[in-house]
Amino acid sequence: MLHLDIFYTLQHYFLMEHRLQRILPSFLLVILIAGTAFQRKAPVPLRMEGATMGTTYHITYFDKKKRDFKKSVDSLLVVVNQSINTYDPRAEVSLFNKSAKGVAIRLPYLYPPIKKAHEVYTASRGAFDLTVMPLVNAWGFGPAKPMRPDSSKIDSLRTFVGFQKIRYTTDSVVKSDPRVQLDFGGIGQGYGADVIAGFLESKGITDMLVELGGEGMAVGHNLASGKPWQVGIIDPRSTIDHQFFKAYVTVKDRSFTTAGNYFNYYEIDGRKYSHTIDPKTGFPAQRALLSASVFAADCMTADAWDTAFMVMGHEKAIELLKQHPELDAILIYSLPDGKLETYATPGLKTSVIIEP
Repeated sequence: MLHLDIFYTLQHYFLMEHRLQRILPSFLLVILIAGTAFQRKAPVPLRMEGATMGTTYHITYFDKKKRDFKKSVDSLLVVVNQSINTYDPRAEVSLFNKSAKGVAIRLPYLYPPIKKAHEVYTASRGAFDLTVMPLVNAWGFGPAKPMRPDSSKIDSLRTFVGFQKIRYTTDSVVKSDPRVQLDFGGIGQGYGADVIAGFLESKGITDMLVELGGEGMAVGHNLASGKPWQVGIIDPRSTIDHQFFKAYVTVKDRSFTTAGNYFNYYEIDGRKYSHTIDPKTGFPAQRALLSASVFAADCMTADAWDTAFMVMGHEKAIELLKQHPELDAILIYSLPDGKLETYATPGLKTSVIIEP
């Protein structure tokens, strides 16, 4: 789901975007200050970039063999898209969404995000739900034409939303109602970043920053600086044309994602509708929480949780985070007087700098 945010490493500058198959303004900027090293003998980073999932990817890595993995990465992402891209009518998820009963799984990239989504669905008490696609489409944030739904239409759509309406194995995914549909927008780009990082690690790469649509993995160190990677989180008071940071976080061997509602919305009759849909109400989430940045062992976990936190709001998110020490998060939310408040989990105490 970016949800967006800003990432800062020490070598080259670019703007990114977030949400599966929709080119959206990004909550994320990745900044890599060009230039070589602070020392003459410091390793020189290699870089790759390209387009996928309706957004872009950028990779910085260090390799003594100077290998170029771009063709392999692009080929890998093509196959991932063939599994989970709802904008590709031939993708497995699209075939499932159009089917009456379900589909056999042919490729290796459909089952893992479904399994992870189920885990987060259970742990978040339904705040993250892969079956939310009918509602996403109805509100105009999916591939289908928006409906401008009223309460009665939403109530109708909610009758076939819920993870209990699908069953899945490594070989197939089936549904209890022909109208059930899956949406990987809240987990797909994070999963794509995981797949890329896993591939590079299999090639012996131990120091890299992988970013896909604002979701990413920071592995090892930035050898050009000799320090861990650093990412920056955008201030929700930013605009598209003027973006600035609210926090900086040092990240090593962890994923980073951010969800936010302050850029990605549309207006109907003067009212703003967020792209984050609450599966329980069927309506866009209306919370004081403006952005949720999550840090986890893998990126699809962080990606799913940042969406769940945006749905449940900061108060429930803070309580739930106490039960999940494997997660770290930075939550930026508005107070009744309009001022911003920032919450960071204790695990980030020594690695985060929060601007006033």
